[in-house]
Amino acid sequence: MSEQIITAVTKQLHAVIDPYTGTKITAGKGLKSVTVDDEKVVVNLIKGYPVEGVVKELAGLVRDSLSSLPFENRDLEVVIEQSIVSHSVQQGVQAVAGIKNIIAVASGKGGVGKSTVSANLALALSACGANVAVLDADIYGPSQPRMLGITGKPKALENKMLLPMKNHDIKIMSIGFLVEEDTPMIWRGPMVTQALEQMLRGTDWANDGEEIDYLVIDLPPGTGDIQLTLSQKVPVTGAVIVTTPQDIALLDARKAYKMFEKVDVPIFGVIENMSTHVCSQCGHEEAIFGENGAAKMAADYKLDVLGDIPLEMAIRELADSGSPTVVAQPESATAKRYTDIALRIAGKLSVKKKDFASKFPNIVVENS
Repeated sequence: MSEQIITAVTKQLHAVIDPYTGTKITAGKGLKSVTVDDEKVVVNLIKGYPVEGVVKELAGLVRDSLSSLPFENRDLEVVIEQSIVSHSVQQGVQAVAGIKNIIAVASGKGGVGKSTVSANLALALSACGANVAVLDADIYGPSQPRMLGITGKPKALENKMLLPMKNHDIKIMSIGFLVEEDTPMIWRGPMVTQALEQMLRGTDWANDGEEIDYLVIDLPPGTGDIQLTLSQKVPVTGAVIVTTPQDIALLDARKAYKMFEKVDVPIFGVIENMSTHVCSQCGHEEAIFGENGAAKMAADYKLDVLGDIPLEMAIRELADSGSPTVVAQPESATAKRYTDIALRIAGKLSVKKKDFASKFPNIVVENS
């Protein structure tokens, strides 16, 4: 009877779709085990993205799927674990010590709220159980120190590596820590790209002994030196495009997509920011920047719309205060939108090809 139950459970679970990966919930060795004894049936799943906030949701899907099976008075126990590993990146790019996966957040155009989205996505991934860091790659206009409520300067170690700053349980490195807030960075392209590489590879991200599951890189607008350096020298697991529904913003978002396409960096999808304006007095929603802009772009390039974020005064106020929406109002509808988008990104990343390069031993050939 036990073998029959295990077979029936396994078959039934193969039909369940994971809402965050879009694949079978058992895909990629997601079904760790099914065990049966006289008192209960235990289903053990293992997911490649942070599950702390969605255990009940995923367990509910499993229970609903198995509700019609005869367990002969046995209880059903669903155990869901997470195992976040490194995934494939561009060929020939050196890995960054202490970093498993790098997610680039790009916009193409300034003023679409990319930095606010980056901060909230990083905080959402952290809240869901991942070890997260942020690299502020906007050398000319760093905003993450202010948004994440961090002041001061990073400490330098004896090996000249920098210790990342930390707040809200995430680590961060930014040029904003190394210069005064009102000091302009009057640098040419080579200096900017050198600064980016120095912050990325000259930071001891795993200084506490724990590797970073996701490094979120907040890119500056455009498709210039920093973006080119990122695609050629930084091991990017995938990118996200942030846009508003406005036609002008979409023009530049399309350019950002084309840039990543040419350098073989996969795009996880498009986020439509400021999709509707929510009145703080009456709650009325209005599409003041147009409608379905991200959906049109996604349809043209066969991308997914990862989600949409409204234009709310609270989002701006909380980001300016150093406590973005996800940490300041974790139960709000907007925080839940950020969390859903973050998990969709992590879910898509988890089904990418894994990176086994770091597991291979170094082979040295010597003449005897």
